[in-house]
Amino acid sequence: MTTAIHETQAVDTGLLSSLLTDDTFWPAETQDLAETGLSDSFVEGLVLKTVLSIGTLSGRNLSEQLGLPFKVIDPLLDVMRTRKLIAHVRPAPFNDYYYSLTELGQQRAVAQMKQCSYVGPAPVPLSDYVLSVEAQAAGLEAVTHEQLQQALTGISYQEDLLDSLGPAINSNTGLFLFGEPGNGKTTIAKCLTHCLGQEVWIPHAILDDGNLIKLKDDAYHRPSPVPKTESKILKAQQWDRRWIRIQRPTVMVGGELVMENLEVRHDARSNICEAPLQMKSNCGCLLIDDFGRQRIQPEALLNRWIVPLESHCDFLTLPTGKKIQIPFEQLLIFSTNLDPNDLVDEAFLRRVPYKIFVGDPNPDEYRQLMKTVAEQMGFPPTPEAAEYLLAFYEQQDRPPRRCHPRDLLKQVESFCRYRQQPLAIRPDFLERACRSYFSRL
Repeated sequence: MTTAIHETQAVDTGLLSSLLTDDTFWPAETQDLAETGLSDSFVEGLVLKTVLSIGTLSGRNLSEQLGLPFKVIDPLLDVMRTRKLIAHVRPAPFNDYYYSLTELGQQRAVAQMKQCSYVGPAPVPLSDYVLSVEAQAAGLEAVTHEQLQQALTGISYQEDLLDSLGPAINSNTGLFLFGEPGNGKTTIAKCLTHCLGQEVWIPHAILDDGNLIKLKDDAYHRPSPVPKTESKILKAQQWDRRWIRIQRPTVMVGGELVMENLEVRHDARSNICEAPLQMKSNCGCLLIDDFGRQRIQPEALLNRWIVPLESHCDFLTLPTGKKIQIPFEQLLIFSTNLDPNDLVDEAFLRRVPYKIFVGDPNPDEYRQLMKTVAEQMGFPPTPEAAEYLLAFYEQQDRPPRRCHPRDLLKQVESFCRYRQQPLAIRPDFLERACRSYFSRL
């Protein structure tokens, strides 16, 4: 059972406390097996595989492993014991028992493993997942200038960049960040997720037509604690444990991206499917870094996005051949050092209406960058260092980049440590760093 909350809806105080009104979606705890959307046979198979994998478990331990309330699986355990699939080993606290597999149960568990080796929290139906994404979509609330400033705290940028980024985020369409390398495009893109709002809920896994799709990915999904409060209406612990609360995800891929990453990947040995990248990034941000340098042609990659960008939904093919429709609700960012006009045709550029240029820092910004980086690294104040480097750029007819202060001062720091000298920014140190960093003068 899941509950979507909207500002115009009256909240059922029997289900939700005032704590939760900031969430647009809340996975309420299931009261019986029918509410899970799963068949008795599927949950039975998951119980058998869990006991086979872990060993003797109490009913409440099984409840934790499956993410289902004890009151939901307890009747099923009684049925399985009657059918001699599991047996009581010894009593457990709180009117519970420890269970182990019988010989028949072991045979059934091995057979279940051969069909699908997934062991973990029970999946949720695809329809519940679709509802959750639609309720938590990143574009529900408009991003303000103040929120964007806060998201980019600690990053150097020119002020007019905010007036370009803000409308692009609120449009809930794709955008290009382009410009020369080293000016912070990737860093800016990573930070944009922070202004999209509160945490979101995702299921560990999804089930549709017998196909199990793993969604949670530790590489992209960072758990966020469920807020606690006094249990006046609802205990904070009462939620469907098949779901996990995470920070809004930022999924970043670069030159390693291939078309297979955008489709459901099926492991024939385990019979488990892996969700594609756009599904893992729903309600967050999908960043295609170094766009144009993938092993596939840009046109092929962009053609894959044309329908999802227009309709905000995507179509995936399951191993059984069935096609499913999933929401396509994330901030899609293409970061590239190349001019978008040289990469794709006008038809696609029309569907990504925002192309935002991230230019080089001006002298004042560069001076501030040098000052900030030097302070962070523990160098004594040396304002003349920025003037030295600005003169160097002019002499060499070389544009400054925002990454240069950090990269050059790291070389100076390493040289000082090598010489066992106190940290200092001297002209000869900077000259050595420039000669090494730029490879030629």
